[in-house]
Formats: sequence, C-alpha cells, structure tokens
Amino acid sequence: MTRTALAAAAVLSTLALASPAWAQAAKPATPTAAAPAAPAKWVKPVKGTASIEVIRGQSKRVGNDMVTDLKIKNTSDGPIALLRVDEIWYDHKLKQVTGDSYSFHRPVNAGEVVDVTLKSPVKPDLYQSQYAFSHANGKVDAKQVKKFDAK
Repeated sequence: MTRTALAAAAVLSTLALASPAWAQAAKPATPTAAAPAAPAKWVKPVKGTASIEVIRGQSKRVGNDMVTDLKIKNTSDGPIALLRVDEIWYDHKLKQVTGDSYSFHRPVNAGEVVDVTLKSPVKPDLYQSQYAFSHANGKVDAKQVKKFDAK
C-alpha cells in the first residue's frame, strides 16, 4: 500500500468513528437541575422599640477574662437591625470597672434565638454586672426569662 492509501484509510476510519460522537453532541441537553431558588424578600426591620427575651448564664472566670453567655430571642414582629449588647461590670462602690460589647452585623429575625458570649477583663473587686441593649432604629425592651416560650 502506498502512503496515500494509508492516509485515506486513516481519514475515513476517523470520520466513521467521529460521526456518532458528533451526532450525540448535536442533541439538545435536557435540563436536570432544579429551578433556581427565589431571591430572598426584603423584610422591613423594626423601627422604634424592639422587644427581646434574655436567658443569662452564670458568669465564670476563664483565665484573665470574666465570660458570660447570653441567649437572646427576638420577640418583635420584624427583624432587629444591628442589635448591640453591652456588659458593664461594677465594683463594690458601684464604680464602672470593666466591660465588653457585642454587635450583630446581620438582622436578628423575628423568633430567632442567638447566642452571645461576652468576655470582660478581670479586674480586682468585681461585684456585679449590668446589660444594655440597643439597635440601629431605636430602643430595646429586654425581659429576663428562665426559658423561652414555644411559640
């Protein structure tokens, strides 16, 4: 056989094998993926006074910090934007000694429970702590509870 005949045979066999592959690729693909999720809806945050329930854990000394855990439940009708928690520690003479702050950078939705851990440096003569709650659009009405209602 000559080189031309070999080249022609190679081209014909390649075309014969390639045509079924091209035929499969030409078929339109059926969509198997689910439809994309609907975009999240904007919910107007609470303006004015927001209400929350708070479960306070025991404050414990961990190393050089006084650690307090809080569970906070939003009992308002809408989300609370930029909720902030401030803990202030006082000594026996009721002078402010130390404290810590925590801010939520996302809205706390209605009915949502969030955990907060506050770490204040330990100072001599710590006596008691107090909490202040605020949010971007007003005041916060905090109610201390032993457990959350199942609503």
